[in-house]
Amino acid sequence: MRDEPEQELELTSDLVPLFVITQGHALPPEHQYSHTTLVTAKEGAHAARTLSPEARAVMDLVADGYLSVAEVAAYTRLPLGVVRILLAQMKENDLLMVRPPVARAAHTDRELLSAVLNGLKTHLGA
Repeated sequence: MRDEPEQELELTSDLVPLFVITQGHALPPEHQYSHTTLVTAKEGAHAARTLSPEARAVMDLVADGYLSVAEVAAYTRLPLGVVRILLAQMKENDLLMVRPPVARAAHTDRELLSAVLNGLKTHLGA
């Protein structure tokens, strides 16, 4: 026996096929999340005990607020497709809240913005 510390095997390495991480599931049609879809953990969902290590990592990321699907993929270093499947499984188990991304404003009323800016300058003395 050596006195060297044991190296921890990373579950998302090339040794673990991606279908093992997703338990062989495909992405259900009703959960076609875009990369800008926002997800967060539901109240009390962090205590779920039956999560895989990858799903636990996702849960840790989204426990404190909303993150986009792309951000979750970037932080976990998992492919976007795998993250979408994990999120769909967690949503089906009622662990996540999912909402579409905030839409961009269709039209900006420049006159209204100018009036607000002038009012702020007058009120704050800037």
